Amino acid sequence: MDEIPELLERFRRGAELVAVAITGAAGPELDFKPAPEKWSVRQIVAHLADAEAATVLRLRQVLSEENPTLVQWDQNAFAERTDYGKRKPSQSLETMRQLRADNYQLLKDLPPEMYSRTAQHVRRGPMTLLDMLRLFAEHAERHAAQIRDVRSAYKISRAKATA
Repeated sequence: MDEIPELLERFRRGAELVAVAITGAAGPELDFKPAPEKWSVRQIVAHLADAEAATVLRLRQVLSEENPTLVQWDQNAFAERTDYGKRKPSQSLETMRQLRADNYQLLKDLPPEMYSRTAQHVRRGPMTLLDMLRLFAEHAERHAAQIRDVRSAYKISRAKATA
């Protein structure tokens, strides 16, 4: 449980990592996909907003219910059916920021023993609140890196197009 303060700080900073990663992205760069099956910057940020919304419920289930079942959500169906390709990245980022801040407030003063509370994820199996905190902290970090990679691929493609 010694890792809780570090994980909480990483979790708290997640939205800002994403904000830094998208700073300056505009126009066609937001919609560039490095491959047909990959997501654009716009879609990644929309996904992060929806993922944080799912996190709101999951955290509260684990804190309030005894060993709740956490269902899997189909991120590709969300992307398609809620049209991630048309969402405004600034609005998605603001949604993520607000929900992440609320989730952080919920978690930051919990006694360490609360992080041992468990849930059953339908795909991942048994998880503790600590496992979930680790997963959610890493989620924003991974997607911030993905955004940087997409932006780098966009710049390379532009350089090739003008060469």
